[in-house]
Amino acid sequence: MTRIDQSRAFVPVSIAVLTVSDSRSEADDRSGQALIDRLTEAGHKLAGRAIVPDEVGRIQAAVKAWIDDPDIDVVLSTGGTGVTGRDVTPEAFEALYEKSVPGFGELFRMLSYKKIGASTIQSRCTAGVAKGTYLFALPGSPGACRDAWDDILKSQFDYRTSPCNFVELMPRLREHEKRQAS
Repeated sequence: MTRIDQSRAFVPVSIAVLTVSDSRSEADDRSGQALIDRLTEAGHKLAGRAIVPDEVGRIQAAVKAWIDDPDIDVVLSTGGTGVTGRDVTPEAFEALYEKSVPGFGELFRMLSYKKIGASTIQSRCTAGVAKGTYLFALPGSPGACRDAWDDILKSQFDYRTSPCNFVELMPRLREHEKRQAS
């Protein structure tokens, strides 16, 4: 089980939040706001916020801009992870990954199953890394966003979490680039 190592200092990370929706505005974006509220309450920095329609090109343009920003460590998106014709967030994200983190989707669905049962099978949430930036595509419901943050991401983005966490790996996420350059 994970625990907080009190001998380590908390290290805030910069997180951008992307809402993928054809119908939401900032005023009624409850899922994006749930993520923002939680990440800022945990002590992290909101590095950006955007809402884009369910279009691969628009999703990738927003995510690529954040990947290219050295001040952004993490991108969390909400929406477009289902199985309908307009749900294209996983395809947009997976095309950008240098490495996928398949355990995230598996763990999310396992935890979600305990709350909503077999309906969790409709979620294609996904995670990966690109140019040293963590990318997470979450479902579009506020409850799913709260569950993903509270049950997985909050501890993984806390440097004090042991035995391991995503923050302590950040300095090493681009090691392959150095190896390829030499």
